[in-house]
Parts: sequence; C-alpha cells; structure tokens
Amino acid sequence: MTSALTPNYALAEQISFNDQDIKATYQEFKSPNGHGDGRGYLVVPSNMDSKAPSVLVVHENRGLNTYVRDVARRLAKQGFIAFAPDALFPLGGYPGNDDDGRAMQGSMDRDKIDQDFIAAARYLKMHESSTGKLGVVGFCFGGYVSNMLAATVPELIDAAVPFYGTPVNGDLVKNVKAPIMIQFAENDKRVNATWPDYEAALKANKVNYTAYFYPSTQHGFHNDSTSRYDPKAAELAWSRTLEFFRQHLA
Repeated sequence: MTSALTPNYALAEQISFNDQDIKATYQEFKSPNGHGDGRGYLVVPSNMDSKAPSVLVVHENRGLNTYVRDVARRLAKQGFIAFAPDALFPLGGYPGNDDDGRAMQGSMDRDKIDQDFIAAARYLKMHESSTGKLGVVGFCFGGYVSNMLAATVPELIDAAVPFYGTPVNGDLVKNVKAPIMIQFAENDKRVNATWPDYEAALKANKVNYTAYFYPSTQHGFHNDSTSRYDPKAAELAWSRTLEFFRQHLA
C-alpha cells in the first residue's frame, strides 16, 4: 500500500528540462512582508522574438517537487513565461521527498507564505520579458493561493485557475477582478463542501467564473506522479487551462 501511494516522479516528466524549446533557471526575489527572500523555478520559451504572458505556478502543501516543476515546463513549452516559487526556500528548499516537504510546510507561518507568493506574483508581473499579463494556476494548497491572489492583489492577477483549492474568506471575494476557472475533483468532500458558499459569493459580486467537476476523480487527479492521477480528466482540465490563459492573457 505504501509503495502505491508514494509519488513516482519519473512519471511526472512530460517535458524534459533539456527540451530545446525552453530554458529553465532558479531565480530569487525579495519578499519584504514574508520571509525576506524567496526563490523559484523560472522557465521561459528559448526562442522569444517578443514578450510573452506569464503564469505563476503554485505547488501543493509539500514544496516545489518534480511534478510542479514539470507543470512550469509544460507552460513554457506552450509559449508562456512560467515561475514556480518554493515556499520551503526559507528552510532550505524542497527536501527531495513529499513527506518531509509536507511536514516542513506545515511548520511554517501561513501568513508569511501567503506574502511570499504575493511577492512572487509581483516579481513575475514585472519581469522584463513579460507582457505584464499574469495568470496563476495552483494545485491543492496552490489552489487556495490562486483564489487568495485573485482576491488579495487583484491589480496583479489577470486570470486564475485553482485546482481543488479552498476559497478565501467570503468578504474578500468582492475584490476579485480577474476571470476564474475552478477545477474540482468529484470525490473531494472537504474542498467541495466549501463550494456552495464560495459560488454564492462569486455570483453576488458578479465575478466572471467557470467551474468544472470531473467525474470519478479524487483530490490531486492532475498529479501524474501519484495513484490518484486520472489521465483523461487531467488532460481535459489542462487543455481547458491552456485555452483559458490564451483567451485572457493575450
């Protein structure tokens, strides 16, 4: 049973870090209201004739693992500038396995982590190669961060795609300006229980939103390194995500 639940990150590499269409580096940024400094995985198209829209990629509750780095590469392969910060950087960075990463992230100040991602969004929005259009996509904890950024720094976010993430406090929803595409697993009681109130707040504040529930899926269905991965649902959700960003970040 344990081996079945352990991530196999060899499965998560859809785009090699040696792919000639992309260029990946680690970049640091300032986070004065968070932990002071942050670091993330920046992936850009290798042949950029002009500026490109950017997408912030937010990991789950365990740091910047192989799966999330690959998601950033997938976006760059499609022509976006992608930046995936590591919330664990103040503690030395992702430790190489999810169990330790989960424990590390759980020990950190949640408010400071939020501030680090706000700082990362600002860094990416102002990147010299960016058009200034910024989207955010996140998974699990990163889904919450996607919702949080859209409501907390609406001046930065032009489109948000939270995957199975919890919402922000309903009072903040009035600040949302960006369109949101919300991706849910059908069998995800904890997250899905938050949806009726969140949807009511989105409607009350006339937010442009779309929500999808993927039949017979579990929380984490997009993560192709685990047994919860659902290839058909993940592919459909990802194609919708790319089209959403192409539409709203153009």
